[in-house]
Amino acid sequence: MENCLFCKIVSGAIPAARVLETDSAIVIKDINPQAPVHLLAIPREHYAGIHEVPLTNKSFFDDLMRTVDEVVKKENLHSSGYRLVLNYGEKAGQSVDHIHVHILSGRTMHWPPG
Repeated sequence: MENCLFCKIVSGAIPAARVLETDSAIVIKDINPQAPVHLLAIPREHYAGIHEVPLTNKSFFDDLMRTVDEVVKKENLHSSGYRLVLNYGEKAGQSVDHIHVHILSGRTMHWPPG
């Protein structure tokens, strides 16, 4: 999508603090962190929400979660805990219409989250 901020970051047209890159996704530092560690796992393929991913794209979520798993281990987030968040739509807090996983760590998380 030519107007998508995350597509531009994935392509390298807009710089970002990259933490990890895989064939299917990139992980960057969030520019507005909500925790001491706040990363975004962004798939290279553009879909606004999980309901848009075609059933034929069977590996999409496996690949995305493998990337999350890899960065959690690389950054040693599993030692103190972490939270994963996916939002869809403005009322849920999605500000960029491109699926992404927030990875939050480094502080105590409260429930319910918001």
